[in-house]
Amino acid sequence: MLPTIALVGRPNVGKSTLFNRLTRTRDALVADLPGLTRDRHYGKAKLGDLKYFVVDTGGFEPKTDDGILKQMARQTLQAIDEADRIVFLTDARQGLTHGDKQIAEVLRKRGKPVVLAVNKAEGMRHGVVTAEFHELGLGEPCAISGAHGDSIEELMELVLAGYEPEPEADDDRPRNPRIAIVGRPNVGKSTLVNALLGEDRVIAFDQPGTTRDSIYIDFQRGERTYTLIDTAGVRRRGKVFEAIEKFSVIKTLQAIEDANVVVMVVDAQQDISDQDAHIAGHVLEQGRAVVLAVNKWDGMDTYHREVTKNMLSRKLGFLDFAQHLFISALHGQGMNGLFPSIDAAYAAAFTKLSTPKLTRAMMAAVAQHQPPKNGPFRPKLRYAHQGGMNPPLVIVHGSATNHVPDSYKRYLENTFRTHFELRGTPLRVEFRQGFNPFEGRKAAPLTEREENKARRNRRRGRKLFGGT
Repeated sequence: MLPTIALVGRPNVGKSTLFNRLTRTRDALVADLPGLTRDRHYGKAKLGDLKYFVVDTGGFEPKTDDGILKQMARQTLQAIDEADRIVFLTDARQGLTHGDKQIAEVLRKRGKPVVLAVNKAEGMRHGVVTAEFHELGLGEPCAISGAHGDSIEELMELVLAGYEPEPEADDDRPRNPRIAIVGRPNVGKSTLVNALLGEDRVIAFDQPGTTRDSIYIDFQRGERTYTLIDTAGVRRRGKVFEAIEKFSVIKTLQAIEDANVVVMVVDAQQDISDQDAHIAGHVLEQGRAVVLAVNKWDGMDTYHREVTKNMLSRKLGFLDFAQHLFISALHGQGMNGLFPSIDAAYAAAFTKLSTPKLTRAMMAAVAQHQPPKNGPFRPKLRYAHQGGMNPPLVIVHGSATNHVPDSYKRYLENTFRTHFELRGTPLRVEFRQGFNPFEGRKAAPLTEREENKARRNRRRGRKLFGGT
């Protein structure tokens, strides 16, 4: 079992910067703004041959009654309880504060091993910087700089003292199915994540923009392991002004690219907006399998439910291949069908299609409806084979395929999806034209005998047809 190290401290002391330094990634959002991180963020790190988990937490204010800060404090306490050891970060530039003393008191009560780190100490005398932090009674403070990497290795050697490297695991294991929960702000994405996990893993708050980062969560359901990705809400581009929100949107788009299945969440109690269609269009462009979850379905009368369904078919009609589920994440209604739909979409995205079956399905489609002529050309489709997965890619070979219109391409896509029962995933068709071995070659010059023969044939033709 790999050791788990939690990074704890006041807002804006550099926990996310240290997290990125330890994991050698840019997974955690970093900005000079207190309270940027809100949920627990897990990552893998390595010290020599020793691997460990590191947990980034939000700014810890243990005695606050503010709604969102109280939820952040609860997340930090959960991280402390899960961790084997704690790195308590303080700020060398601000010195010892009353908030640091409150956190130290909480950590002593929790009884976990704690290493005190004084961050942002670059260019300062370490003995002078750490002197006042002895007052916390948590052992010898370690002066570091997360931004510049100063004394980070010494800090982690102290934190991980006593642990031995574990044998290397099999790296050939398939990756877990990755499920991204996406949608506009305040449609219930974090509530849905908590409902799927059965715990308050991420902060769900009645305020748009609560989630700022993409949170990757591994969990097991039955005998299968999944990776769930909670993402920030995506607003229309014209309404995104803050740099932090722009980074959050980028993180969401990256999560969609990294996912195998996207659960698109819309709010049934609001109009299905153009922004919903924009997000769904981006998911479709990335070729990701989709499950459409219509949230907040409880409490709606029959008339408004019918109105919502009509809006879905009108504005999100291009997701007709996806399973539509009408749920209430808050009350757990309609949730039983979510994972079967996710599993079906994942299986469809990675299905293997045999060349003979694809070719027969294509020939049946052509027999029912041939490609339209384009001038003197009518494309001829000869055979089809699979060219990729996630999404399934079908490559069709033939002649004059560059004249196949987009409408016929969509016809073939729908035909293949229906024939192979690929529910929940888009399917792409590419055309390849046959290779002409004589294309671009110049004719060899005629011999004297061939020229004389050609001349006699021309004269004979003029006599027969009355030419001059």
